[in-house]
Amino acid sequence: MPKTFTDLKRHALNGETMGTRWSALFHKPAEFDVAPVAAAMAAAVTEVDQQMSTWKPDSDLMRLNAAPPCVWVHCPEHLMIVLEMAVSIGRASGGAFDIGVGDAVSAWGFGAATVDPARIQSALSQSRRRTHDVLELDMSGRRVRKSAPVSLDLSAIAKGYGVDRLTDVARRFHISDALLSIDGELRGIGLQPDGSPWAVAIEDPDYAARKPLTILTLHDAAVATSGDYRHWIDVGPKRLSHTMDPGRGGPLAQSPASVTVIAETCMAADAWATALMVKGSSEGAKLARQTGLNALFVERDADGLRQTTIGALFEPGSAGAAKVSYALPMD
Repeated sequence: MPKTFTDLKRHALNGETMGTRWSALFHKPAEFDVAPVAAAMAAAVTEVDQQMSTWKPDSDLMRLNAAPPCVWVHCPEHLMIVLEMAVSIGRASGGAFDIGVGDAVSAWGFGAATVDPARIQSALSQSRRRTHDVLELDMSGRRVRKSAPVSLDLSAIAKGYGVDRLTDVARRFHISDALLSIDGELRGIGLQPDGSPWAVAIEDPDYAARKPLTILTLHDAAVATSGDYRHWIDVGPKRLSHTMDPGRGGPLAQSPASVTVIAETCMAADAWATALMVKGSSEGAKLARQTGLNALFVERDADGLRQTTIGALFEPGSAGAAKVSYALPMD
C-alpha cells in the first residue's frame, strides 16, 4: 500500500555554521536514514563558509582580498557563483548592493576587528568605486581580477547561498518537500505532508526581544530579511545598523526597520533585502516595482509599525500568490 502522510516521520536536522545555525525540516518514512543527509548538509554549508568567510583568514574570499589589483586569482566554483550574483545585483540596484564594503564593516567593528576610529575616517573619506565596475569575472576559467583595491564582504549574500546549497543536498537525496534555513534566511520547497505550505514568521523589529510580527507561508520560494534591530552600535544618542551604505562607507543613517524579500532563490532574496534597505522605503519601493521584486517593508512611525507590500505575490488572486500567503500583523 502507498504511504500516507500519517506514515511519515518528522526529521529536524541542524548544526553550526557561519556564526549561527543551519536547519532542515522534512518528513520521510521512519526507516529513512538521515545520517548521510545530515553529513552532506553540514559539509555543504562548511564549504560555503570556508570559501566566503571574512572571519577565517585562510578562506578563499580573504585570499582574493589579499591579492593585488590586476592579478588574476583562481577561485572555487561556489565563490564564483556568488560573486557573479553579487555583481549582477550590484549593477541592477545601481550600487545599493555592493560587496566592496569590507573595510567599512571592519572599521565600524561589525567584522572580526574592533572599532577603529582611524579606519572609520579612512572609510568615510575614500572615493567610492562601485564594486561591479571593479571586479572582472572569468566564469569559464574560474578566476577573478580586481582593477582597483577593494575589500570584499559577502555577509549579505553568503547565508542565502548556504540555504540554496542545503536545498541542493535535499534534492540530491530525493527530498522534494522541506524547509531549509540559516538564521533568518529560509527556503521552502514543496509542501508539508498535509498539503499545506511552509509557515515562517517575520520578526518584529524589536531591539530587545525576539517575537513574530506576521506570518508568511512558502511553497517553492525563498525569503530573507534585512533589518536594523539585531546588530548595531550606539554612537552618542544615535543607533546605527550594521548595514553599510556603500555610498558613504559607513552604517546607514536612515533606513526602514526591516525589509523582507521573497524570491526563487535564497541567495537572491538575501542580497535584494540588503539592497532595498540601503535604498530606503521610498526609493526601495520604486526599485522593487521596477525590478519585479516581492518585498515587505516595515517602518517605525509615531503610531508604531507600518507594513507595506510590493509585488505580485502579495496580490490576492494572482498566479504568484499561490506560492506565498501573507497574514495580517499579529497583535
